[in-house]
Amino acid sequence: MTDARRVQGGTPWEESFGFARAVAAGDRVLVGGTTAFEGEVLHGEGDPYEQARVAFANALRALAEFGLGADSVVRTRMYLTHARDIDEVGRAHHEAFASVRPVTTLLVVSGFVDPRILVEVELEAFRGA
Repeated sequence: MTDARRVQGGTPWEESFGFARAVAAGDRVLVGGTTAFEGEVLHGEGDPYEQARVAFANALRALAEFGLGADSVVRTRMYLTHARDIDEVGRAHHEAFASVRPVTTLLVVSGFVDPRILVEVELEAFRGA
C-alpha cells in the first residue's frame, strides 16, 4: 500500500504497538480505535458521555488531517464496557453525527487495555466524488 497516508494520534500505544491513528487509502479514510486519551491524560474518567465526546473529537481531529469532517463519515463503531452507558454514549454520537446519519455498530465488550477506559470509537469516512 504505497499510496496510503498515515497520521498519528499521540496515544501511548501507537509507537509501542506500531499502529497509526488513521490511514487514508484510495477513497477511504479509516480511523482506528480511539479513546478519550490525549497523550498520557484520560479525559472524563468514570464518565461515559465525556469519554465518548472526547473520543469522537479525537477521531474527527484525525480525519481533519485529511481535510475531512463529520459529513464525510459513513460508518461508526462504538465499543463500551457497560450496557448501562448506552444512552450516554449514544448522546455523544448524536451530537457529533445526527445530521450525517452514518451506519453504526454498538458493542459491549469485556474491557480495554486500560481499565479506566469506558468507551472506544472507530470511524470510516469516504472522500470520493
